[in-house]
Amino acid sequence: MRQKVTIVGAGNTGATMAQILGTRGYADVVLLDIVDGLPQGKALDQAEALPWARSSATITGTNDWDDTANSEVIVITSGVARKPGMTREDLLGTNAGIVRSVVSEAARRSPNAVLVIFANPMDAMCHVALEASGFPKERVVGQGGMLDTARYRTFIGMETGASVKDVSAWVLGGHTEATMVPIVSNATVGGVPLIQLLQPDTVAAVVNRARRGGAEIVDLLKTGSAFVAPAVATIEMVESILLDERRILPCAALLEGEYGVDGGYVGVPLRLGAGGIQEIYEISLADDEREAIRQAGDAVKELVEATPKG
Repeated sequence: MRQKVTIVGAGNTGATMAQILGTRGYADVVLLDIVDGLPQGKALDQAEALPWARSSATITGTNDWDDTANSEVIVITSGVARKPGMTREDLLGTNAGIVRSVVSEAARRSPNAVLVIFANPMDAMCHVALEASGFPKERVVGQGGMLDTARYRTFIGMETGASVKDVSAWVLGGHTEATMVPIVSNATVGGVPLIQLLQPDTVAAVVNRARRGGAEIVDLLKTGSAFVAPAVATIEMVESILLDERRILPCAALLEGEYGVDGGYVGVPLRLGAGGIQEIYEISLADDEREAIRQAGDAVKELVEATPKG
């Protein structure tokens, strides 16, 4: 019997997540949205693609929370997307109310699920989801570092001319331009330190482009934001949980003293598998990088204080 994954929100990102997961074939997918017909239509289109994708999974579109019952993983994408000129923080009040509502419904139907939080501002929404669900911290994880790391590795590959498969680099910290921390001190390409491959000004440019990766796409699209890379990054997390792959990934976790952060969701290397977060790793970093992560934790806690309470 295949496991069940619910994706809440049938917008571009949520629908793309459902498509990717459906074609992999190891989980049945429920795509839920409040708009009548939207998840049903997208799910049917995706289901009709599965015969050629050689997948026997099912993709179900629904407006009924009862269809999500007993999901192993629930991905929360619900919320208002960024528009040109908006920051993730601008979305705080609106999305907090949405996330609080959908997480409460999800947790009631699937009390043993792992929650993967995508909604922005992701760091603060993890706190909202943790409170609304009543779940232990191990079962509420944010995806921010996954997407930012993918962008960072992409830009390193572009600048070095090397395959992105050989790039090992992390973005930790927060999921905003001001708080994300692209790590330079241990970044390598095929085992060769990045600082040996690129000049300091080029490294700085790559770091800055990684920080502005989301805004760059918003500026280009003008009427929307990225959805393919975010979807793939999130499904990598879902896969590691469902298949208990125990991959070490850069995701947002509630820290309790690690990296000098106490009580804030911050992106760090962690082992993700059955049951969610299995272990958090404190790795060696340059002093300025560690301090930037600590400051990201402070910024997240300030954002949580500003979040309207339910």
